[in-house]
Amino acid sequence: MNSEIAKKNNVTWFNGYVTRKDREQVHGHKGAVIWFTGLSASGKSTIAHLVEKELHKKGCSTYVLDGDNVRHGLCSDLSFRPEDRAENVRRIGEMVKLFVDAGIIVLTAFISPYLKDRRKVRSLFQYGQFLEIHIDCPVEECAKRDKKGIYEKAKAGIIKNFTGISSPYEPPYSPELVIQSYKEDAKAAAARVIELIEEYKILNRTLEAKK
Repeated sequence: MNSEIAKKNNVTWFNGYVTRKDREQVHGHKGAVIWFTGLSASGKSTIAHLVEKELHKKGCSTYVLDGDNVRHGLCSDLSFRPEDRAENVRRIGEMVKLFVDAGIIVLTAFISPYLKDRRKVRSLFQYGQFLEIHIDCPVEECAKRDKKGIYEKAKAGIIKNFTGISSPYEPPYSPELVIQSYKEDAKAAAARVIELIEEYKILNRTLEAKK
């Protein structure tokens, strides 16, 4: 809900007595979103879960939001038409904002094909809270990896509005990191993401807490 609609409906944001910084102090690190974007079967979910596993070992509070999982509940009423894809990302963005306010490191694995939708989500956060990771993989390679057979169905016209086949994917112009998953091992890619998170000092509070 944007500010104009909220004002019209007499809805006022209530600031609680516990701040984001208070929550981050408890978690021992900053809240942030690591936004993985790329084609279906490019490796987004695999890398996101490997990153979460490493962060968990470091004692971080984390959660992975996977595209299919979210469409089972929060976005189960949406199709894959462009307007519904935009709404899907908008809802996720607002949900992720709450995770970050809670001081959690949330990792998202969504195709999120359109530049404008990802930019809108980025605009919800301060610098260093939103790290966009482009999982770059040719559609031909993604189709080879596909165990569900969805690329074949998309090519046959059985599945409509399928990204990379009958619907476009707009890669980021300047993501914080590009991973060419068709060239790079998933564990090595995850290690690079951890390095990026450390570079943006998201884990600084963990180090301070352990001194």
